[in-house]
Amino acid sequence: MKRTTDRPVPGQSAPAPDNLGDNPDPLSEQPDVTIHSLKELIDAVTGKDLWNLHDVEDAGLVETLPFPFLALVGQPELKLALLLGLVNPAIGGVLLIGPRGTGKTTAVRSLTDLLPQTPRSLCYYGCLPDDIETGGIDAVCPECARKYGQGEPLTRLDRVRLIELPLNARLDDVLGGLDERAAAHERIQLRRGILAQADRNLLYIDEVNLLSNEVVDMILDAAAQGRYTVRRGPLASTYRSRFVLIGSMNPEEGRLRPQIMDRFGLRVVVHGLQNSAERLKVYERVRAYQLNPRRVTLEYAEQNLQVAAEIQEIRDRMPEVSLPLEVAEAGLGLISQLEIDSARAEISLFEAARAHAALDGRLQTSLTDLHAVAPMALRMRRSPFMQDFFLQQDKEEHELRQILAA
Repeated sequence: MKRTTDRPVPGQSAPAPDNLGDNPDPLSEQPDVTIHSLKELIDAVTGKDLWNLHDVEDAGLVETLPFPFLALVGQPELKLALLLGLVNPAIGGVLLIGPRGTGKTTAVRSLTDLLPQTPRSLCYYGCLPDDIETGGIDAVCPECARKYGQGEPLTRLDRVRLIELPLNARLDDVLGGLDERAAAHERIQLRRGILAQADRNLLYIDEVNLLSNEVVDMILDAAAQGRYTVRRGPLASTYRSRFVLIGSMNPEEGRLRPQIMDRFGLRVVVHGLQNSAERLKVYERVRAYQLNPRRVTLEYAEQNLQVAAEIQEIRDRMPEVSLPLEVAEAGLGLISQLEIDSARAEISLFEAARAHAALDGRLQTSLTDLHAVAPMALRMRRSPFMQDFFLQQDKEEHELRQILAA
C-alpha cells in the first residue's frame, strides 16, 4: 500500500493531527513512502528507517585491509623473525631497526591475517586451566573450580590481536585509570589500559626509541612481570600483561635505551632493497594495492588462510620441540666468545632455534637452526660502555690486591 502525506492548501492552515497531542506525524514532512509490509510500516512510523528516506553524510569509517604478508618483497630475515615470534612467544619479541621507507611498519601490520588463536578465560577473574595444573584447585575461583570438576571449559579460543601503542599515548592510556563514564554516574571504577588489552596479544610500538621514559619504564616492568598494578586513590587493580613485544625504529631519530633494547629477543637490521627488479616489484604491488586494496587482499586470501593454519599447528607443537645438549653447548660457546653478559641471550637464542626447527617441520633442534637464528638473537647485545667499565674495575681490583698483599 502507499501512504501519501496530506499537504495544506495555500492560504489555509494545516489541520491539527488527530490523537497525537502535541507530537506531529513522524511522516508529515517526509516524501511519499511505499510500504510493503507491517514491519516496514512500523519502522516508518517509529522513525527507524529515516536514513533510507533522506540523504545521509559519509560516516568516514573505513574497513582495515592490511597489505598481505605474502606480498612483501625480499627482506627474508625480517619475515623470518616475525614468524618466529608468532610461533614461539617465549623468544621475547622482535625489534626492527632501519631507515624510513623500508617496510617495517607495513610488515608488522601485515601479520593481522596470519595471527593464530589463543585460549582466553571465560571467568571475570581470569582463571585458566594452567592455574589449576600449577597451583591446585584452590588457585581458581569457586565457580571455575566447580566447572573444572564437572568437565566444563574454562576458556574459549580467540584470535590473537595486534595492539598498537600510539607514540603520543599518555601514561593513563598505557596503564589505565579512572573510568570517566563511571565517574559521570558518580561511581569510582578503574578501566584497563593498553598493556592490559595486549595480554596474550602482540603489542606493536612504532618509533619505540621516541617513547617517553615513564612509558618505557612501565612497559619494561609489565613485560618482565607479566602483570602490573594501577593505583588511583583508594582503588588498586592488578592486570595481566603477557604479550609479545614488537618494535620498530629509525636510528637517525635517536638511540634506544639499553634497558628496553635488552628486552627484545630478536633484532633485525632492515636495509633497503638493492636489487632493481625487486624494487620495481615493490612499486607494482604497492600501486595495485593503492588502486584496489580489496582486490589485492583477495588475491592472497587463500594462501593467507593456509599459512595461518600452519602457524597455528606449529605453535601448538612447540612444547614438543627438544634442544639437544650439543646444540645448547654450541650456543653457549658463541655467547662466551662474544662476551655477552645478559642471560636473555641464551633464552632468545635457544627459543628461536626451537621455533626455527618447528617451522621446518622437525621436533629436534640442530646446529643449522642455531646458526640460522644466531645473528638475530645475539647482535647488538654487547655494551662497549660495560666492557670499558669492567676493564677499569679489573685494573683497580688488581692494584688493590697488590697493595693488600704487600
